[in-house]
Amino acid sequence: MSHSASFRLLAIAFAVLISSAAVNARAEGAPSTRTETVSPSSFAIGFVGGFVRHDDPRHGPVQLAQRLQNGSPKDTFVAVFENRHRKKAYKTILRLLDTNHDRVLSEDEKTRAHIVLFGHSWGAAAAVLLARDLQRDGIPVLLTVQVDSVAKLWQNDSVIPVNVAEAVNFYQPHGLIHGQKRITAADPAHTQILGNYLVDYRKNPVQCPAGASWFDHLTPSHAQSECDSHLWSQVEDLVRQSLAPQPSTAAVRPQP
Repeated sequence: MSHSASFRLLAIAFAVLISSAAVNARAEGAPSTRTETVSPSSFAIGFVGGFVRHDDPRHGPVQLAQRLQNGSPKDTFVAVFENRHRKKAYKTILRLLDTNHDRVLSEDEKTRAHIVLFGHSWGAAAAVLLARDLQRDGIPVLLTVQVDSVAKLWQNDSVIPVNVAEAVNFYQPHGLIHGQKRITAADPAHTQILGNYLVDYRKNPVQCPAGASWFDHLTPSHAQSECDSHLWSQVEDLVRQSLAPQPSTAAVRPQP
């Protein structure tokens, strides 16, 4: 298939998805994952890709958030957002960090934040953009995790901002939609890139649950990156290590 034909096919597929999303749209926003009885000191914020709902349990970021919610301290805020609702995620973090409710974040409120951001596809790009939003406010981020990251036309998901301590990227190279191959640090003195890890589903395919959409059949490797339990287990380990670090050990790099 020629590049022009591939582009036309991709454009048609996205147009259909947009129409479908408009017809089947649900209420916006992140799920209420935990009653806010205490001000959170840790945040695990995920983003789903494409036009996936934030509460669709078939998808990797949602499943990960559910596991994190069940095994995290009470002062950890865990939530998933649609990638198009990045600004809502940003405002949620600012609101929860503002412990004295004066609508101004003090330096102490900023530096006490322990934030991890993760996502898949467009959601992975949204995680990087949210880190950039937080950078403008001087809010640090412990870790960003990108899984087969796909940036929209006006976005840059390859350069990690200086407020991020660590970042890791998992990608697969095949199909009409495939992930960002390489992320770099805007300032290596401030950000450690844990790795850019290739996952090849043509060599080592994984079986996704039944119920995949017709679009997933057009981009099978991209779809497998979302249902790869081994990969998302590695993401979970990294998130938990960042939110509850051991004083004497550094984060363990995942083995693809």
